[in-house]
Amino acid sequence: MSAEHAGAHAPTAGEYIQHHLQHLQMNFSFEGVKQTSIVDFSLFNLDSVVFALVLGVVGCLVMWAAARKATSGVPGRFQAAVELLSEMVENQAKGVIHNAKSRKLISPLALTVFVWIFLMNAMDMLPVDLIPTIWHSAGPAMGFNNYMRVVPTADLSTTLGLSTSVLLVCLFYNIKIKGLGGWAHELIAAPFGDHWALYPVNFLMQMIEYLAKTVSHGMRLFGNMFAGELVFMLIALMGGGWALSATGVGLAIGHVIAGTVWTLFHILVITLQAFIFMMLTLIYTGQAHEAH
Repeated sequence: MSAEHAGAHAPTAGEYIQHHLQHLQMNFSFEGVKQTSIVDFSLFNLDSVVFALVLGVVGCLVMWAAARKATSGVPGRFQAAVELLSEMVENQAKGVIHNAKSRKLISPLALTVFVWIFLMNAMDMLPVDLIPTIWHSAGPAMGFNNYMRVVPTADLSTTLGLSTSVLLVCLFYNIKIKGLGGWAHELIAAPFGDHWALYPVNFLMQMIEYLAKTVSHGMRLFGNMFAGELVFMLIALMGGGWALSATGVGLAIGHVIAGTVWTLFHILVITLQAFIFMMLTLIYTGQAHEAH
């Protein structure tokens, strides 16, 4: 019974991927539910929220520890790395945002965005089945569904939430720098000119621009991280196929090589995506300071 019975109940490749792509979802009464439509505001992905909050706290603690241990003498490796990162963000901010007063808030914000998104992206480096396997035993015992995804940025609701937050910051600086009247005039006078006949077209183009920036900002991060997570699942399936067949030596070798190569490449991806999101945040807030 053993091998054949276990094999009969083993999930197929499609079932394995489908299970790993399912979030731990709750409604606002904290009851386990499952999303049935593309857009559903009656529930939230608990796993994404928890991991994002925990990693945000970790990022803040790392920055706080660096600031607390900073010395005016020869810096240690940790302090030097944090200073290098801070200087990089500050230099990028100076090239985009020319208002020194605004940079006092925007530069730390951009640094926080970079560190937070990098940490969330880095969760993709954990073995695919590590935390879900632990949750398989702990979750149902506590009354939760047996689903768990650990990469918050592979969740579209997370990335669109981040990009919407950037939009709100941009709207704040539009009003702060230009005044409510000045910004309202810009909405109807740009980009085609200040003429009453062009006001509706200008306003429509401005709304499309804000919408396109926000959606593309979030979708870019989500698409790259979702694809990376999916590739890791496919590589894990190669190892699973070898373990079940016990004859596919090629699968075992391919699993090790593919896993190693993709992991090394993915280190670049997670860093680059965090940098791109941070840079777009700076660019969009910089545009909010400019008159059109």
